[in-house]
Amino acid sequence: MHQAIYTDKGAKPLGPYSQGIVAQGRTVYLSGQGPVDPASGKLVLGTFREQAELTLSNVGTLLEAAGATWADVVQVNVFIADQTNFAVFNEVYARFVQEPYPARSTIEACLGQMGLEVAAIAVIPE
Repeated sequence: MHQAIYTDKGAKPLGPYSQGIVAQGRTVYLSGQGPVDPASGKLVLGTFREQAELTLSNVGTLLEAAGATWADVVQVNVFIADQTNFAVFNEVYARFVQEPYPARSTIEACLGQMGLEVAAIAVIPE
């Protein structure tokens, strides 16, 4: 059994996918989020740091809509357009996560204008 996550506070899906899914009542799977202004639906193409802050904030908004927080995240997949921004991403990311840190993969990918995309898996506390 699974249920779609949807919040007007998050970026609206641009295709046939959900913002996220809650499976078996506790596991949250979030679709990749980028530097999108949820109110306008437009990409915010500031500095990489600004894109990372907005992207991780967008992930947090969806976690909240699912009944979870960053503290409940167990896996993060980061797609980054330029690995030279890896250190900047780590600085921003460290403000959102706490020990024990989630497992994480960071992959360089072609993302068009976006500097990064982030997907996450969390487990809602009992």
